[in-house]
Amino acid sequence: MDSLNSKQRAFLRSEAHHLKPVVNIGKEGVTQSARQAVLDAFNTRELLKVKVLEYAPLSAKEAGSEVAGLIEGAELVQVIGRNFVLYRPFPENPKIVLP
Repeated sequence: MDSLNSKQRAFLRSEAHHLKPVVNIGKEGVTQSARQAVLDAFNTRELLKVKVLEYAPLSAKEAGSEVAGLIEGAELVQVIGRNFVLYRPFPENPKIVLP
């Protein structure tokens, strides 16, 4: 997947605004179980919000970059506070159509 342009990022940010975090990154940082939780979440949704807990050793930006790098096809859309948004389109029949 090509990198997202600013218009696509803005669209995805607006789509993610109402989402609640579905995965938490805790004091262990980005572990194999956190990676697996994100992969499982991507089985049912294309856009997801992840929360980095207060006592995590990483910032949200660091954790978001690391998770996006570990998951093939995932893009870091936004980092705001202790949350970050990831996007990965479904391989077949994507639900979110980017502008």
